[in-house]
Amino acid sequence: MTWGLFLTQVLNGLQLGVLLFLLAAGLTLVFGIMNFVNLAHGSLYMMGAYFAAAAYAATGSFLAAAAIAVAATMILGLVIERVALMRLYARDHLDQVLATFGLILVFNEVVRYIWGPSSIYMNAPEALSGQVTLFGLNYPSYRFAIIGVGLAVAGGLYLVINRTRLGMLIRAGASNAEMVSALGVDIRFLNTMVFAMGAGLAGLAGLMAGPILSVQPGMGEPVLILTLVVIVTGGIGSVRGAFYGALIVGLVDTVGRAFLPIVLQLTIERSIAQAAGPAIASMLIYLLMAVVLAVRPAGLFPVRHG
Repeated sequence: MTWGLFLTQVLNGLQLGVLLFLLAAGLTLVFGIMNFVNLAHGSLYMMGAYFAAAAYAATGSFLAAAAIAVAATMILGLVIERVALMRLYARDHLDQVLATFGLILVFNEVVRYIWGPSSIYMNAPEALSGQVTLFGLNYPSYRFAIIGVGLAVAGGLYLVINRTRLGMLIRAGASNAEMVSALGVDIRFLNTMVFAMGAGLAGLAGLMAGPILSVQPGMGEPVLILTLVVIVTGGIGSVRGAFYGALIVGLVDTVGRAFLPIVLQLTIERSIAQAAGPAIASMLIYLLMAVVLAVRPAGLFPVRHG
């Protein structure tokens, strides 16, 4: 193990963490404020990636693709919320799970019909196709850009939620939606805005992931599982928890997969370590979540009431 390899994996973990944050922030707002379980959030991420790939191929401009992908995903989120989901707010979570799982199947078939079953590859913008040298280490510029965009979004969300009237209503709605509605706030409109915001963040995550992952049907399900681990670990309804939880999960998953097999080989027989190492590494984030829930059932950074 070298210093360069360790730093590379830490940066990869941060990059995965900020992508997970873009997804987790929207999902935890929807769940925390609207008390709505939206399993189709990963499908919005997938649609954002497809919108971005199609727009990039048509325009040749990554910035145009970014604007189109985020806007289109927000509009899609608004349509879904108004047409299919708003009628489920008063229903129990099982109905919400079944309905949004159905949407996953629908979206997977839609992208297969429109774009085909094969993967679509999206190149990074030319300006970010090189590498950045950091402490003697060459690291892809685009992955640095992902980290920068994620941190910028985190800062923007902090300002919106803590320094604006909309943020005040979001925090109040998360604490006591009935009281907010009784005070004259249009809680339905607030729910729609929160859902659209979450959809836009999912679309942004899909856009940023496009050049480093293949865009393919079903790409939203694996990342949805990681996102659920993030919000449970960080604290449901807490954007601060989503941020720190995403960074922790991203680092544990990436660094664990890279180095746990190597560490095991130093302590047990090599053949056993090679067989068990990857399996144990793949379970690390779930073991982390289990430990967090045992010690702090509300998550590491739960919503602050009062």
